[in-house]
Amino acid sequence: MSDPTSATDARLEQLIILTERLTGLIADQAQAFEARRPQDAARNMEETSRLANVYRREAEQMRAQPSLFSDAPTKLRYRLIQATEAFDAVIARQGRAIAAAKTITEGLVHAIAQEVATQRTSNAAYGPTGAKPVVPGAATAVTLNRKA
Repeated sequence: MSDPTSATDARLEQLIILTERLTGLIADQAQAFEARRPQDAARNMEETSRLANVYRREAEQMRAQPSLFSDAPTKLRYRLIQATEAFDAVIARQGRAIAAAKTITEGLVHAIAQEVATQRTSNAAYGPTGAKPVVPGAATAVTLNRKA
């Protein structure tokens, strides 16, 4: 039978590796957003999602049974804490980068919608009855939802 302490140590080591890999991927995504290249952020999206799900499951198991890891060496627990702190910092950085990209994108969509609306109304002439003619079937390609 295997030593439970060494199995716990191996599991913690794997969690540290997972956390560091996920931190690296998310840092790359944040950097892509900061460089205004969201298409580059999508490059590793599948792997990031897969690792995030594994991380979530492992974190839930650790929270459910913290006593399993209480006997782990202090050095290993400290490495996990450091990896988790770095992960939290990178998540915050990515959140700021995504919020900035969202603001820029919403501003662009709003500006385009305003320009389309301005051009449509400025070209319309008054008809013989003094009202602007209604063009049947006129559709708008850009929709602006102020609540989004």
